[in-house]
Amino acid sequence: MSTRDLFALLPLLLIAVSTVVVMLGIAFKRAPALAAGLTLAGLTAAFLSACAAVPVVPRQVTSLLLVDRYALFYMGLIIASAAVVAVLSYMYCEKHEGQREELYLLLLLATLGCAVLVASSHFVSFLLGLEVLSVSLYAMVAYLTDRKLALEAGIKYLILASASAAFLLFGMALIYAATGAMEFSKLREVSPSGSEFLLLSGLALTLTGIGFKLGVAPFHLWTPDVYQGASPPVAAFVATSSKSAMVALLLRYFYLSGALRNHAVFLVVATISVLSMCAGNFLALRQTNVKRILAYSSIAHFGYILVAFLAGSSMAIGAVAFYLVAYTVNLLAAFGVVSVLSGSGQDAEDLEDYRGLFWRRPGIAGVFTVALLSLAGIPATMGFLGKFYILAAGANAAAWPLIVILVVTSVAGLFYYLRIVVSLFADPAEQAARSEVLSGGGALVLALLAILLIWLGVYPSPLLDLIRTSLGGFN
Repeated sequence: MSTRDLFALLPLLLIAVSTVVVMLGIAFKRAPALAAGLTLAGLTAAFLSACAAVPVVPRQVTSLLLVDRYALFYMGLIIASAAVVAVLSYMYCEKHEGQREELYLLLLLATLGCAVLVASSHFVSFLLGLEVLSVSLYAMVAYLTDRKLALEAGIKYLILASASAAFLLFGMALIYAATGAMEFSKLREVSPSGSEFLLLSGLALTLTGIGFKLGVAPFHLWTPDVYQGASPPVAAFVATSSKSAMVALLLRYFYLSGALRNHAVFLVVATISVLSMCAGNFLALRQTNVKRILAYSSIAHFGYILVAFLAGSSMAIGAVAFYLVAYTVNLLAAFGVVSVLSGSGQDAEDLEDYRGLFWRRPGIAGVFTVALLSLAGIPATMGFLGKFYILAAGANAAAWPLIVILVVTSVAGLFYYLRIVVSLFADPAEQAARSEVLSGGGALVLALLAILLIWLGVYPSPLLDLIRTSLGGFN
């Protein structure tokens, strides 16, 4: 391994080193502020190293990892969102008694797993990155052991994720049996030496494992329960970083392997997209729990992403990247508000907890309103442009049935977002909701997220230019 290879791997190495440093820091001194500070310092260094590694990529580091601009772009997105989650976690954990330093250790491990996933070009690195991420998420979801819902959510996620990993591993074995290859790029070049049935069965099983991690229908049943049971910062990480990593891997795997050219695979992914858009939006209509609403809406959003994924072009890859950035900022802002309003006893997750919030906390209500309007795709927000680019990519590929379903279900989705917005500006409830003091760091993070949603919704050129230059290593 050369020096240039090590430099290309520097973001992953720094996250791994930060994990060890935080672990030693916890062993020497129990201090949440120290653990959070070390975590943020490590994530900042990893983010800067990802920017510095651009001149030396693309680099194929062994046959397992392909570090290119595409991978560095998604590493930057994942690391930045993990840093926001670290700040939200510190604010949230201050309200709870007990030792909470290990949460930052798990966060770094999960971030490392995500970074390995986006650089994977081989089934082995795919599985290793996925398992590092999954095992960390099991503990993060169930971290608040004094809450029954958190333990229940952790056990559900553990059982279902383990089953999905078994499907995924068996699928990889079948693909290897049919092709004799495990590298994504070589799967395109190798014709099946055995039965075509083995290859299609392997693709179906791997798609099942990936579909579970993305939380798309019909593999979505875990999503609302895990979002509700987990603490808001952890739910934000599950909804953003872990799923962004899986989308990045999905694009690289299916595009490099050429699996999407198979008509049967295309039809299956299209069916999953339709089911996700319909199930996510229509099931969210019946919810009064804000965390469950965000969970069901995330199912619909990844159904939208699959519309662009099926287009199979550079334009589609750019549309997916822009939409993921918009979705990440939206969800971090939304769960950030939930984190701020949550107390030590229970989270602010019921719709009544937000009734009249504007009259008590206008700043927080303003951030939440911007996030919800962006999720709904209202103009002058990032969400609107993200949906526009998804539609443009679908239209470019003449995927008109999917576009019609996307538009119809998006209109239905307006209802549950606007219902929360109306509640924010309604007359205050008789019993005022708990009023937590917002720290300076938390206020700064929420303000920056809201500004990004509007600024990049009005002037998206900087992000679009970054996305265009980041696609060179992928094509």
